[in-house]
Parts: sequence; C-alpha cells; structure tokens
Amino acid sequence: MKTDRIIGAAPVDNARDSRDARRLPRLLPRSFGGSPATLGEHLARHGPLPLAGRRGQAGALIAEVGRAGLTGRGGAAFPTARKLAAVADAAHRPVVVVNGTEGEPASAKDKVLLATEPHLVLDGAAAAAHMIRAGQVVFVAHAAVRETIDEAVAQRQAAGLDDVRIDVLTAASGFVAGEASAVVNWAENGKPVPTPVPPRLAERGLNGRSTLVQNAETLAHLALIVRHGAEWFRAIGTPDEPGSMLVTIIGGVSRPGVREIEIGMPVAEVLAQAGGPDQELSALLIGGYFGAWVPWPAVADLPFSAAGLASAAAGPGAGLVAALPADACGLAETSRLASYLAAESAGQCGPCVFGLAAIASELSALAAGRIADTRRLSRWLGQVNGRGACRHPDGAVRMIRSALEVFGDELDLHAHGWCCSAGGSPVLPVPREGMRP
Repeated sequence: MKTDRIIGAAPVDNARDSRDARRLPRLLPRSFGGSPATLGEHLARHGPLPLAGRRGQAGALIAEVGRAGLTGRGGAAFPTARKLAAVADAAHRPVVVVNGTEGEPASAKDKVLLATEPHLVLDGAAAAAHMIRAGQVVFVAHAAVRETIDEAVAQRQAAGLDDVRIDVLTAASGFVAGEASAVVNWAENGKPVPTPVPPRLAERGLNGRSTLVQNAETLAHLALIVRHGAEWFRAIGTPDEPGSMLVTIIGGVSRPGVREIEIGMPVAEVLAQAGGPDQELSALLIGGYFGAWVPWPAVADLPFSAAGLASAAAGPGAGLVAALPADACGLAETSRLASYLAAESAGQCGPCVFGLAAIASELSALAAGRIADTRRLSRWLGQVNGRGACRHPDGAVRMIRSALEVFGDELDLHAHGWCCSAGGSPVLPVPREGMRP
C-alpha cells in the first residue's frame, strides 16, 4: 500500500496550533521512562504527515522550511532549506541519510529522542525524501537505539506508511564517526572517517549519489514544520534563530538530563530546566567537546543562542551544557578531553595525529603540576588550527583555547604544583577506550 492511500492532508486546527505553538516540549513526550511511542500513539499525538497530493509541491515545501528558519541541530547549524535545495537540484536521484550517530560522549539528546519518538524522526526523513525526490533513506542509528528504530520501521512497513525504502544501520562508535562524510563512508564502505571537500555530499555522497545528511533532531523539527508551518515554528525562539532545541545538561545541577528549551532563553534558565546548580560552579562547557568553556556566573544572563553566546566566544553547538563545580579542576578536565580527542583522530593528517598528541601531552603535564611551556602550547594550537584534513583538530583547538582563557589564573599555580580540585570524580565522561595510555 502506498503512502497516499493512508496519509491525507489533516484538517488544520488553527486555534489549536496557535495555542500549542508556544508550548514545550514540542519534540519529546511529557514524561520519560516509558516505551517508545508506537505508530498508533504517534499518529494520535501528531496526526498524519500531510504529504499526499503534494508531489508537485516539493519546491513549496522547501520554501516553507526556509521561511521557518530551521537550522541543523547536530552542531553546525547550517540552514536546512539550503541543504534540501542543493540536493533537490541534483541530476541523479538522491538519497537521504539520517545521522543518529551521536558520537559526543556527554550528549544524549538524540538517543533520548530516538528512544521515545522514533516515528517523528522517521516522518522527517520521509518528508525530506519527498522534498528532494529521493527513493531511499539510510538511517544510521546509535547502537543503543538500533532495535527501537528497527521496530518503528517495521510498524510503518506493516501499515504501508512510506513509499520510500528505509534501511537501518548501526552507527560506528567514536567521536569523528558522527561527522557527515564519516557517516556516509561508514554506510558505504565500513570506514567511519571524514573525507575532505570538495566534492560536497550534495554533489557526490553515498555510492556516488547526491546525498542529504541530516541530524535526527533536525528531521524531527522538519516533520513538525510540514504539519504546522513556518509561522507555528517561529512562535518561539528568536527572530534570527527560531524554534526550540534539545540540550543535554550534566555536571553540578540537581537533575541532569535532556531538556527541550526555547532558543534565546538566558543561560541561567537553561540550567534551571535541570533544577539549577546544586553546588557552587566555576564554569560551563557549552556546545560539546568542540565547544567552549565560559565563566560562571558571568554568562548567566546571556541568551542561549549563537548570537547571544558570541560575546563569550561560544555557541550552542551540539547542545551540551556541562556545569563545572568550583571544586573540580577545569584544566584537569580539559587535559582529559584533549587526550581523548587526540586519541580519536581519524589518522589522516599530521596536524591531527602529531599536533593534537603533542598538545594533549603538554596539557597533561600542566594539569599534573609538572613544568609545561604555555607559550609553546599556544604556538602549537595556532599551528594545528585550520590545517587538518577535517575539522577535528579545529574543534579541539577551540575548546582548549577557551580553557586557557577561562582558567588562565590557574596556569602558573598549576606549574608550581597547586590545583583547585578536591579530588572528586571527573565531571565530563570520556570513553576509556578512547584514552591514550
């Protein structure tokens, strides 16, 4: 049975849309802990995806996404409509790749979304395929949610819901495995390594076909825009950065976990979504392991948006907020992250393989109270930045530079054997297999 037999354009309830537009969460269920939403539960909550009878309206749908102002929620924040349009103009029939890899060790937003609302993401994938006239969706899912996605796809197939082929793969592990071209390489040849550009994936991606790679959360938002329209989507957020986003909040807060927030709310209110600080804090790591350290409480009133955080040389990135307790050592945490990121190199270029390793070694010496040359460290950071085969070294350099700025007062003290740490457990998770000996 084809999609247009069972999916019709649902009647629009403008009054309800107006009431619901400002309500959160949009993406997540009201409570966690239950089983993934079944197809029936999903349709009861969201209604059918209104694609039937709109086969000639792909351009209009892409334009609506453009008016909504949706950007990628995987970290890069690239305009979604521009990616859709680039692939839609391809000479050969393209393919959609759902990036559910979530290689960021501290992040759980995509896993929570996929574990609870898999059909919303699959709706977004089906809508994207419709817009670019793709005949195949390849869903690359984190191992923790692979069975959930398999079951959701099976439910949709049994209902004859989609007229696009959906293949599901287990994502590779590792930090760089979540980069878009690495996801495509993994799906094609089992090697989760990034590739340099050009060509862009929109020109030649999976098996040489034009490829749209979208983060799982981005597609969930896309599914709601198709249902409710751009004006509904823009009812929250800021004029330049509309909508909501999922964030993972960890560290020194009362209730760590994944929350859906309105873009542009003050940073202090973001922490309040997790119960607020449960102890004195010294800094936040915002945006993930490629993000930036920022001082607390100096950033408390800044809007949580790219524009709002720019004055602190930070950005939302991959949607991670890690609250560092005052009795934890920011330099020690940064040293652990640097060692992890050095070990996670794809091994494709010298600046990453040798440069990050040298930087991590110098940071380890500094964090341990041994003699370290901070001027040499700064010079190495400059030599590595912008010279890698992919952006892995650039992201590591951004995070390390921010640490040297925020924790700068402690550099000399560390060099003389003093550390602020009370000796507690590390705050930021690092997979043990990713650490250098």
